[in-house]
Amino acid sequence: MNTFLKRLLVTLSIVAVGLFLYSYFVEDIFSNRLSPKDTVEFKLNNDLKLEVFYNRPSKKGREIFGALVPYNKVWRTGANEATTFETNKDLMIQGIYLPKGKYTLWTVPKDSVWNVIFNKKQYPWGVDEEMQVMWDPNYDILEIDVPVEKLDTTVEQFTIAFDNSTDNLKLTMAWDNTKIAVPLSVLKDKK
Repeated sequence: MNTFLKRLLVTLSIVAVGLFLYSYFVEDIFSNRLSPKDTVEFKLNNDLKLEVFYNRPSKKGREIFGALVPYNKVWRTGANEATTFETNKDLMIQGIYLPKGKYTLWTVPKDSVWNVIFNKKQYPWGVDEEMQVMWDPNYDILEIDVPVEKLDTTVEQFTIAFDNSTDNLKLTMAWDNTKIAVPLSVLKDKK
């Protein structure tokens, strides 16, 4: 066997062992996740680009808000990794300035209103070993209250989306029979 094939086999063996060890100790990359990853994008006129990365837990017959997701406590807004929100343009959200950049998105669900928090720190995961949120309020850049809309139908899997159907851009979050809509306004670039 020539030298090239030997090196190739050694390299492929090292990669295979590395993937096995990563899968065993860090994250099982060979099985389906209970709360799959998703990325939602919104683009407007090849100018504005918004992106949310999150994990989508399912209801599975459970009571969600006030039970699985407690009221009046910070929630990682999904499962697994911390949810992130990224914008390439400066935004106004309920009259509060949000500079372009990447943020983690946290919420405090309540019965009739949610507190939505944009935090400038990037976290490796949403919770620690004791299942406490990794959110650090010292990095909060924006915090608003958004009213809850009760839905007539059940949303089985937690869903984040962008809604621009009425030319009023909103970031929506829905799960179970609850929905919120965060209004987003794009600031014009200064010339």
